[in-house]
Amino acid sequence: MSQKGNYGAPPKYLNDFSKALANEVRILLAEVGKLRDERRQLQYEIAELMAVKSKHGAGGEFTPDWAPKHEESPAPPSPAPPAPPSVIDDGMPARPAWRTVHKREERRQKAKARAIQAAPAPPPAITAPEPMNVPSWAQWKPNPLLSPVPVVGSPSAPLPSDHAMPPRSGLFGPPTPPPK
Repeated sequence: MSQKGNYGAPPKYLNDFSKALANEVRILLAEVGKLRDERRQLQYEIAELMAVKSKHGAGGEFTPDWAPKHEESPAPPSPAPPAPPSVIDDGMPARPAWRTVHKREERRQKAKARAIQAAPAPPPAITAPEPMNVPSWAQWKPNPLLSPVPVVGSPSAPLPSDHAMPPRSGLFGPPTPPPK
């Protein structure tokens, strides 16, 4: 006879096995968490050591111009450059190294001299501008074609001013009428 709908309590060995398995999983998860924390601590220490190395190493903060010593033997010195040829004596005196510089006139002075030579005709006298017949701001009237036109509300989109506003009530009742 099979019992399809009635599941009784699980057998004791399954209950004991699941408890033992849960304890084992809990222990393993604790170990994994501990290993993860140790890994993070080691990574932090490695980063700190690399920072110290970069500060104290070549080109770092404390020894910026330091270069490692080469273990190789020094290269043999290059042959000395050839001696300059002997001075040729042509019998003529050499040009002096210093030369005289003649002071030139300033450009402004040259421009003044040219202006004096070619004196232009005097400019025509400036006359006062004639007053223009321009209306003042008080007389100004706007162009009726450019003035805004009120928009008329439609049944599908009524404007707030189309329907009567309810009487406004204040915080403590209707507003006081204005004095007469």
